[in-house]
Amino acid sequence: MTDPRDELDFADEHDLPIPYIQRISSYYQALGYAKPYRWAQYRDVPFTALTHPLAESRVALVTTAAPYQPDAGDQGPGAAYNAAAKFYRAYSQSIEGEPDVRISHVGIDRAHTSAEDTNTWFPLAQLKRLAAHGRIGEVAPRFHGAPTNRSHRVTIEQDCVDILEAVRADGANAAVLAAN
Repeated sequence: MTDPRDELDFADEHDLPIPYIQRISSYYQALGYAKPYRWAQYRDVPFTALTHPLAESRVALVTTAAPYQPDAGDQGPGAAYNAAAKFYRAYSQSIEGEPDVRISHVGIDRAHTSAEDTNTWFPLAQLKRLAAHGRIGEVAPRFHGAPTNRSHRVTIEQDCVDILEAVRADGANAAVLAAN
């Protein structure tokens, strides 16, 4: 008799989601931190409804990708984790051409993922296509980088303030966050 689950195209029983939160908490404890990493988790999350239809909105891209730093070692798609490529202040760069940003500085599961397709973690080309097809009004002239230095206080009090100011300066009334 055939197992009905085989007909449903179920994944193998060992093919389970990776428990990232537990893994990162264990990693921080292994590094010697007294307490496990505390994930930001708020009772209330601010939400602002769009003031214009998306097809009439200027959309900014906010990313955690880092600008390429030639002197910071391997940052290519197959690079190992590279702390030297981290950045510690929010930045803004033009969307013209193909910006050279990388993600070797973020702690991703490099055994099961790849950074080869830039569009999967830096969707600027997709935003430009959406604008060209009238799905969004336009893409803001700059994208903005949010550091991943893991300090909740610095993120809230400095990085978010700087990025919001830059997004507003660009006249954007919507933003897409591509966290890596």
